[in-house]
Amino acid sequence: MSYQVLARKWRPKSFTELVGQEHVVKALSNALDQQRLHHAYLLTGTRGVGKTTVARILAKSLNCETGITSRPCGTCATCREIDSGRFIDLLELDAASNTGIDNMREVLDNAQYAPTAGRFKVYLIDEVHMLSKAAFNSMLKTLEEPPEHVKFILATTDPQKIPVTVLSRCLQFNLKQMPPAAIVGHLKDVLERESLAFDVPALQLLARSAQGSMRDALSLLDQSIAYGGGKVEEAQVRAMLGAIDQSYLFTLLERLADADGAGLIALAEQMEERSLSYDAALQDLGALLHQIALAQTVPQALSEDIPERQRILELAQRFSPEEVQLHYQITLHGRKDLGLAPDEFAGFSMALLRMLAFTLDAPPAGERPAKHEAAAARKTVKPAPAAAVVPQPEAPPPPLKVQEPAPAPVMPAPPATEAAGKPFDGDWPGLVVKLGLGGMAKMLAQHCELKSYDGQRIELCVPEEHKHLMEKAYQDKLKAALDDFAGVSVFLNISLGSVTGLTPAKLDHQEKQARQAEAIAAIEQDPFVRDLVDNFDAQIIESTIKPID
Repeated sequence: MSYQVLARKWRPKSFTELVGQEHVVKALSNALDQQRLHHAYLLTGTRGVGKTTVARILAKSLNCETGITSRPCGTCATCREIDSGRFIDLLELDAASNTGIDNMREVLDNAQYAPTAGRFKVYLIDEVHMLSKAAFNSMLKTLEEPPEHVKFILATTDPQKIPVTVLSRCLQFNLKQMPPAAIVGHLKDVLERESLAFDVPALQLLARSAQGSMRDALSLLDQSIAYGGGKVEEAQVRAMLGAIDQSYLFTLLERLADADGAGLIALAEQMEERSLSYDAALQDLGALLHQIALAQTVPQALSEDIPERQRILELAQRFSPEEVQLHYQITLHGRKDLGLAPDEFAGFSMALLRMLAFTLDAPPAGERPAKHEAAAARKTVKPAPAAAVVPQPEAPPPPLKVQEPAPAPVMPAPPATEAAGKPFDGDWPGLVVKLGLGGMAKMLAQHCELKSYDGQRIELCVPEEHKHLMEKAYQDKLKAALDDFAGVSVFLNISLGSVTGLTPAKLDHQEKQARQAEAIAAIEQDPFVRDLVDNFDAQIIESTIKPID
């Protein structure tokens, strides 16, 4: 027996086997069970989402020898003939190759005759939007008042090209693109039935490449089985698709977080040597940044079965949400700019350099070029007063060690220096503003509560919900800022625990709420606004009111 491709072999034969499209299945099943049958159905959707499959199952439901049902038996002569494409009363017409009025007249003339073997004569017209205007006009009368034994099922990928006079005579169902998880589940089921070895990451790559089309996914699965000699493995599928190795993207973002410009360009050159697609790289990078954004803001939305989940969570701690959003936009624009760039390498590397130029957080001391340092200094929220600025030592500050400092006045300035550090008066929110931090180090400082301070020793506490901010790199940057402000090395200890007072973040939130309440009250009390509300039934939309800073 000749080989049958998977897309045909495993085509669903009933509504219960259909993957996805529950909204269409429910509507059609209820209509069939309640005998509320329409004479014309329009199925719309992109390629490979099941339009023809739904049409054939509907034809079986209408003509099954057990009666009109949403659960055709699949074993009677009618069901078997429809499944094999040999049922005489199911007429499939490809409108792409039969566009003229003569073809449509032939169809309509045959529609007047009673079905030969079935209960209904079903006309399945695929890509119906390809019909000419004259052909559409010729079918209007029959489509509006067809014989009782005729059912029309129209399918199209472009419903906008169908005249509204035809649309108004049909029940329209829009089939959605398949979500990747549904595609992966179906591919797993097919491979298990075929008794073929596979790994899930390979199926996820195929599902991503299929872009919502189950037929495309099955065709790619056929290709990967042949490529892998009967096995479906991630490395082979990645090579077959020319997909970007995810390790490149994770390394890219790690070097970006470190502000390692030389490393970024070296990585881009490695990708060029392997002839990897820069467009595919930017596309996958956008998808990865989307997952990082989910991990930062809605962690529960990040799927548990993602193979790289742990690395995504780690990267989510290295970038601020603002940085992720900015890099995502640069990635999207970078894809558009590839065709305009001198060459693809220039376009890709410029996108990386643009991300680097807009990086909000500073790299570790001694690793930042002078120009980058000057640019970052201009981006700090509020720089420390000039009197608090002390020259940087040639060597980086010593690592944080647990030690008891010698008794000293409160944050004294170092001797023999003109720029003396300012003493700390216990106002932690005020000090955070003066430190001029950025990125995740700033977020760490804002979510800390001051527990105690004594001379050069500061004890801070971070609530459990913000424990991801306890990274050593963020603590080191906070300590370096405190050292600069004080003019001496400060002992800093940060612990996890309960926060009983107001952190800078909470204080800032309260102030914003207070300013918002004042702004709303000012609008509500405005005489002109009151007149509009009282006399013209106007409504105040509070979400549109913003306080003036």
